Amino acid sequence: MVEFIRKAMDWVLKKEADAAKNCYAKPKDVEKQITMIEKKKEALEKQHKENITELGHILDKLHFIKAESLKCKIKN
Repeated sequence: MVEFIRKAMDWVLKKEADAAKNCYAKPKDVEKQITMIEKKKEALEKQHKENITELGHILDKLHFIKAESLKCKIKN
């Protein structure tokens, strides 16, 4: 599915590039698209960083739990 969407987007962008070459694309419209995609990219990067931070927190706790459980094994 992702591959289909990528190919469709590439096709659309090629058509837009062709329109720009033939002076049919409006720079203002393209700038709106650029702004929209930049905002989406920033939002995804922020979400990614938050997810990575949360996973790091969980991993730290799990490593602590593992260390505690290993202490029990040594005692027995």
